[in-house]
Amino acid sequence: MGGGTEPDGSSRSDKEWEQFLRESVAGAADAPKEPSARARAVTRRLREQPAPDPAGWRTYTPARPKRRTGWYVAGLLASLVLLVLALAPGWVTDLFPGADSSPQAAETARPADAPPTQADRRPTRDEPFRGSPAARWASGAAGITVPKAEAVGETSAAEVERALDRSRDFLVASSLDRGVLRGEHPERAIALINPHQKDVQDLLRTAFRSPSEKNDPLLLFSRFQPSRVHLVGEVVKTRGRLTYEEGERGALQVTADVTFVYPVTRAEAGGDEIVRTIVRRELVLSFDDPDKVRTEPGTFSIVSYKNDMTNGGCGTPTGYFEPPFGTDHAADGAGADIDPYDRSASAGRGESSDDECRRATRS
Repeated sequence: MGGGTEPDGSSRSDKEWEQFLRESVAGAADAPKEPSARARAVTRRLREQPAPDPAGWRTYTPARPKRRTGWYVAGLLASLVLLVLALAPGWVTDLFPGADSSPQAAETARPADAPPTQADRRPTRDEPFRGSPAARWASGAAGITVPKAEAVGETSAAEVERALDRSRDFLVASSLDRGVLRGEHPERAIALINPHQKDVQDLLRTAFRSPSEKNDPLLLFSRFQPSRVHLVGEVVKTRGRLTYEEGERGALQVTADVTFVYPVTRAEAGGDEIVRTIVRRELVLSFDDPDKVRTEPGTFSIVSYKNDMTNGGCGTPTGYFEPPFGTDHAADGAGADIDPYDRSASAGRGESSDDECRRATRS
């Protein structure tokens, strides 16, 4: 049987006809294939995008150099600030009220030098420590650094801790208590002193009744006469520390070295002048073994006391600080000059030193 007939009437052989049928079913190798859906989408997106403008051979744009104007401006401003600080430090602290009052780190050892001089700025009722190193000191008992208690000699760590607490309590009761500062009798402070210590008890019996150079309550207590002087605000600035060591006959000996700054004004209405009375107290307290020394539980004996006092009066002792106001400043402090904020050396006035009145080089 013939395989098929061509349009011109010729016929194909059976073998050619079978080959034709196979290629029709499988598809010719060079037959065009329909593109996939993804290919059609890519082609359509390329056609829709506008052709980029050809870059000209002279269209190169060099990178712009970085401007350093900011560095010049910063340097100029820094130079101006340094110049102003050098020429007018008071103006800067007036512009920034807290500039001289950032807290100072606690004192843990005797400093090597006096604190730097502050800008000359008058104190005010709102800022009674203005222009003073005390502006950066802590307030009240917080300014008294108490060391970590450890056993020493025959005294346990717990006993050392109690002695340190009592020592700080005495400083608070004798020099920070508001009632005592207003002239009241320092009963709480006196109750901490060994009642069997004859020399100190003699001082206490006569000091408040008949003050004198030898028996002056100001050697141990801070007092102002409320009819003449008022404290400014509720804050007393303090700076100092407690230390301890083994004393005689197995006792624990605590040394307190603290400076107190009291801003005060006249009690008279309308007075706006503020004076800072500055007192540094250095006390050595002995917590004795009751089996070796006659004492009472919870009390201590006073081994020694020294103090430096400025702006507290230099006349006949009255049992109260007598701050100089107005023209009284010229007559007050006829003795040696002293920087009341310099804690780099030991305190001077007291039992074992001269009773010369000191004149403050700054307040």
